Order: sequence, then C-alpha cells, then structure tokens
Amino acid sequence: MTFYHERLWASAWVFISTALVIPAALLVFLPINLTAGIIVAVVLYAGIVVFLVVTAPTIEVSATQFAAGRARLPLEFVGEVEAFEGEEARLERGPRLDARAWLTIRGWVSPVVRVDVLDAQDPTPYWLVSTRHPRQMVDALSAARAALSA
Repeated sequence: MTFYHERLWASAWVFISTALVIPAALLVFLPINLTAGIIVAVVLYAGIVVFLVVTAPTIEVSATQFAAGRARLPLEFVGEVEAFEGEEARLERGPRLDARAWLTIRGWVSPVVRVDVLDAQDPTPYWLVSTRHPRQMVDALSAARAALSA
C-alpha cells in the first residue's frame, strides 16, 4: 500500500533556462558548419532534458518504508517528522543543516520535510527531503506509522 508518492520533476523554468545551451552551442559551432552547429545544439539540449528527467528522484511512503531517491528507511526507524516552508525551509537547508544528514533536495522545490532517524546504528541523524506537498507527506508518514503499529 502506498500512502504517498511524488516525483521531484524539474520546474518549467529549469528547462527554459537550460535552453540557453542552444545559442551557446550555435555560437561555437556555426563558424565551423551550420549543420553541425544545429545538430550539436539540439543533441546537447536533448541530453540535458533527458538527464533532468532520468535523475528526478521519487519520494514514496509505503506500508513498510520511506523512500527518498535511492535511500530507504524502514518505518520503525522513522522518528519525528516536521514540514518547513518559506524562510524556515531555507534555514533547514542552510544554517541549521547537519553535515551528517541524508539529503534529497532540489533547488527548484523550496519546501522540505525533516524526518528524524531512530536507528542507533545509523550515523545519519535525520533526512531532509524536498517536496511540493510537505503537509501531505507528514500526514502520510504519520498514517503509515500508525498502520504499522496497529
């Protein structure tokens, strides 16, 4: 059973801003060859788009675990969960950040959720995860933990 699922796709402005690689490639390759310049520009931009799509992490809360990107945390080790938005989210990602924390954050997704790790064997004190729906993720983790203990 899945309580929450989200893919952290890049925002539209990321795709638009990376399109600046097209005129840059044309500027370099047009003096050499018009066809080569156009092909390189298109292939380079397509490669960036594919990279952004393929590397977009998935956030999921299931009946047994919390997954953020390639990391998995069994629900029995999920501690306190807090959502942060706006200035508080910026502080969590910056000045308050513990260097030992597991991060699945993206610059184009401002809100974050902090999930404390209860495993005494794990040196990671908490996970900090970007999400566009922080309250829903907190509710989903609470519901999954309640279902696990029931």
